[in-house]
Amino acid sequence: MKRKLTLALMLLTMGLLSPMPAAYADSITLTLLTPTVMTTVGTTTMFDATLTAPSTNSGTINLNGDSFNISAPATIDDTGFLDNFVSVAPGEIINDLLFAVTIPSDGMVGEYTGAFTLLGGSDFSSDDVLASAAFEIIATPEPSSFLLLSTGLAGVAAAIKRRRSSRAG
Repeated sequence: MKRKLTLALMLLTMGLLSPMPAAYADSITLTLLTPTVMTTVGTTTMFDATLTAPSTNSGTINLNGDSFNISAPATIDDTGFLDNFVSVAPGEIINDLLFAVTIPSDGMVGEYTGAFTLLGGSDFSSDDVLASAAFEIIATPEPSSFLLLSTGLAGVAAAIKRRRSSRAG
């Protein structure tokens, strides 16, 4: 009995220590072509992406949905994802419009950050997180605002100069 127990423990130990075949989950890589964009307030910025599926994937991955967030008051339109990204086969690379971000004309100048996440899996009912990409939009004033600001500063400088010259004379 002791001998059988020892033999069973040895076989169990050898089985646990022997190398097991690696299990690779199907995966995709999402890359935004321009993750940081400078634009003006009141504009819409398009974000193109490359989606790559390794050739080692066991089958087609269905892109069943998306999830996103963005700093308010900016908004995201994911029509690009819905129209251009349905599924990706092993070894396939897709380059296309993924989403668009609009900063309203009454939006603030500054930094807007967000993330876009792809959901899906091997069947159409999966909603696993497949890939995410972070992005940033730096909103600057409209060029006309710069013109108004510089004209105002030039006027103030001229008034100061005129005032100093009238006191000196």
